[in-house]
Amino acid sequence: MDVLVAVAIGLGLAAACGFRVFVPLFAASIAASGGSLTLAPGFEWLGTDAAMVAFGTATVLEIGAYYVPWLDHLLDTVTTPASVAAGVVASAAVLVDLPPLVQWSVALVGGGGVAGLTQGATVALRTKSGLFTGGLANFAVSSFELIGATATAILAILLPLVALAVVSVIVVVSFRVIRRLRRLGVSRAA
Repeated sequence: MDVLVAVAIGLGLAAACGFRVFVPLFAASIAASGGSLTLAPGFEWLGTDAAMVAFGTATVLEIGAYYVPWLDHLLDTVTTPASVAAGVVASAAVLVDLPPLVQWSVALVGGGGVAGLTQGATVALRTKSGLFTGGLANFAVSSFELIGATATAILAILLPLVALAVVSVIVVVSFRVIRRLRRLGVSRAA
């Protein structure tokens, strides 16, 4: 059961990284610092005061930047690979008591995959929002992403098995959003 809980926490944090890169890392840092989250060997640094300050600062800057209309699209080019990397790190950091090969396989495939899929769906949504509303709806998209990142990260830490169910829904919805937005793009281009 402990392995399932660790995987659920890791995938929940990774999905949250797909919404916002630094919010889940900041939440994990706070939880680890407070003793509510056990970190895998080699990831103890995540629970230090320095990491908490760094992730807190990065979180504030990231949140603010996503509310600047032209900057949000520019950030998507940088945060897409960063969210995958953050998803891998967040997953690996909580996969305690697993052999390194299993830990990193789950972190790379599961954590990186979930973060990338979630990020891909939000990028597609933001792009279509920008095209159809001239960027006026991007404030709402940014707010949705922030709420998604925060709620998913907190849920992953406090109720990991519920978070695993939520991540499953996020994956299904992300596939559907990406597919629907691609169809809209194809039908508009034709």
